[in-house]
Amino acid sequence: MKIRPLNTDEQKYTYTQSTQIEGQTGCIGHLRGDFGTGGKEFFTSWFDRRRDLKTDQFKSELDEVINALRSKEYGLLKSRSDMSQYANNCPNSAFEGSYTTEYGFRVDTEKHAFLIRCNPTRGDYNFYCYCFVREWLDQHLEKASRGIRFITSDYKEKFIIPDGDKIRITLSDGEQLDRTCRYIDDYHLEVGNNLYHICEFAERMEQNGNTVIPLRSSLPEQCYIFVQTENCVGIVKKGESGFYRTEIKGGKPSETNAIANKMNEKLGISKGQTEAMKAGSMFGWGAPAADPKNYDENGIPVKIKNKDYER
Repeated sequence: MKIRPLNTDEQKYTYTQSTQIEGQTGCIGHLRGDFGTGGKEFFTSWFDRRRDLKTDQFKSELDEVINALRSKEYGLLKSRSDMSQYANNCPNSAFEGSYTTEYGFRVDTEKHAFLIRCNPTRGDYNFYCYCFVREWLDQHLEKASRGIRFITSDYKEKFIIPDGDKIRITLSDGEQLDRTCRYIDDYHLEVGNNLYHICEFAERMEQNGNTVIPLRSSLPEQCYIFVQTENCVGIVKKGESGFYRTEIKGGKPSETNAIANKMNEKLGISKGQTEAMKAGSMFGWGAPAADPKNYDENGIPVKIKNKDYER
C-alpha cells in the first residue's frame, strides 16, 4: 500500500462529482467519517455511486486500507489528534477546501485508488475517502490535464483553460455570469451544472450574442502596471478591459515602473502574470498573450503555437 499527498489535479476529486465525471473516473462511492466528541471514536457512513463496481476485491481492499490507516504504523485515521499530527508532518498535503484548510492523501492498491480529504476539526466530519477504479481515474486525470477547449462554431480554437477553472459569460444585455467548467472528454464539458458538446456550447453563445472569456486561476484578481503615457501606476483587474489610474508615481518613468514592479513582488505576482494581465486588459482575455504560461520567468513571451481542430 502506497500513501502520498494529493497533487493539485487530484484534490477536486475528493468532493462529490457529477454523474458524467463519476462515470469517467470509475467512482465506486465514498466513505465519510468522524472521531466523535472524544476524538478517538470512529463513526462512518458509506455512500454508493457505482454498485456494479463494488466487487468483493474492492470491499476487501477498502477494509485493508482503512484498517491500515487506523493502525499505529500510519495513524492518519487513528484519532483526531493523530490525524492532526500526521497532517502537520506533511505540509504539502494542505489545500484550501470549501471553508477551511484541509489535507489530502492518496492510497493506491492493485486495482483501486483511494483519495482522502481530511479535516481534523472537532464538530466537523473528519474525513472523506473517495474510491475509484485506479486505471479509470488515472486515464481521466491524464486527459483532463490537457485542459478544456473553447472553440468557435466552425471548430477554430479560441482558448484553453485548466479543468476546474472559470469562464465569464457576458450576455447580450450586459449581464455577466461566472461559471466553473469541468473536463468530461476532449469534446464535452460541464459549464456550471450543464453538460455540452464543445461545438454546441459555441453555437449557443454565438446565437444568443454572448461573449465568453477565461478567468484563469493562474492569474491574480488584480495587479499593478506602469502606465507609460501618464507616468503613473495603474491597476488592472482580471476580466476587465483597460486600467484604473492611481496617484502613485515616481519622478522618472523608470522609478514609477520600479514602484509597480515592487508592489507586484510584495503580492507574490510574477512578471509573467503581470504581462499576461496587461495583455488581457488590452487585447482580450482569450488571447494567448493573456495566459501566463506563455511567458518565461522574466516576463518575456515564449513561442506560442496556435492550432485548429477538425470534427
